[in-house]
Amino acid sequence: MIAVPLSALEVAMVQTGARAADTLRDTTEFARRLEDLGYLRLWYAEHHHSPAIGAFPPIVLATHAAALTSAIRLGSGGVLAPNHAPIMLAEQFGTLAALHADRIDLGIGRGPGTFDDSTARALRRGAGPTTDDEYRSDVSATLRLLVDEVALDPLPEPWLLSSSTAGAALAAELGLPIAFAHHIRPDNTLAALSHYREHFSPSRWCERPRVLICVETVCAETDREAARLAGPMDVVKAGLLKGRGDIPFPTVEGAAAHSFTAEEVRALTSFRAQQAHGSPETVARHLTGLVDMTGADELMLVTPVYALADRLRSYELVNEHVMTKSTSPMGTSSSGMTTSS
Repeated sequence: MIAVPLSALEVAMVQTGARAADTLRDTTEFARRLEDLGYLRLWYAEHHHSPAIGAFPPIVLATHAAALTSAIRLGSGGVLAPNHAPIMLAEQFGTLAALHADRIDLGIGRGPGTFDDSTARALRRGAGPTTDDEYRSDVSATLRLLVDEVALDPLPEPWLLSSSTAGAALAAELGLPIAFAHHIRPDNTLAALSHYREHFSPSRWCERPRVLICVETVCAETDREAARLAGPMDVVKAGLLKGRGDIPFPTVEGAAAHSFTAEEVRALTSFRAQQAHGSPETVARHLTGLVDMTGADELMLVTPVYALADRLRSYELVNEHVMTKSTSPMGTSSSGMTTSS
């Protein structure tokens, strides 16, 4: 059993042969079922112009889910600062937090959310990639505006998303809890978290270093079945290895017929070894090892498989075999500041 809270990241994969509207319908059922299963929080990722992932704004999905649930925490994982004016982020998430007290998270990230340069420029109204200083300024401004301009109560709980030491350094400097993208850059995890903990400065938002690790998790009755269900995402990843973000999310059968190069097989095998794929026993071993290795305060599971039923079954199996039923959620105060834990 895992002795830390478990949460989920929704990336809204659009299945080959399905409509984006079908994906939206699935996100609604997913949120309801995760709450029933006792997961702590559900975050929505921001993506644009991808054939494999829906371009659904996190604030919209979180608002919809908040109206249909009553306990699970909801938010962005993350909303991407370069694409939004700080005042808009503060107003949107501040309002949502006031409407759904102590349930809303504002996870802020840096990437453009697209592999297409023209889309990235359109999102930024023609501006080029954001610099380190601009990103720091945007995050700082969003936090300041939440307090000074929006000034609603309670405030959303802010998190900084990171996949590198640079992001971890900013989270430490601003005194924010960190959500580390182990499911994207697992080789960076330990160095980044070491830097974060060593340089952390307490703030009104967080009293001590607080670490959430996002890990790709595909759980099925057997290791072989989990590998089969992970096949479609393997095809997408193989495309990303070639710098292509235009690969559709195939069916399980289509993925099984896909031919991978030897180099792709080595890269995918190495990646899977650092995630949590397999039977409940295998997944429990990997997740426990990740907590032990990183000292994480919370794990967030992302499960990019083709069918909603298979995705929900993965979370059900983790709930049955991995999640500690007595684990208490990490609390927040009425001001939106994290309590010690």
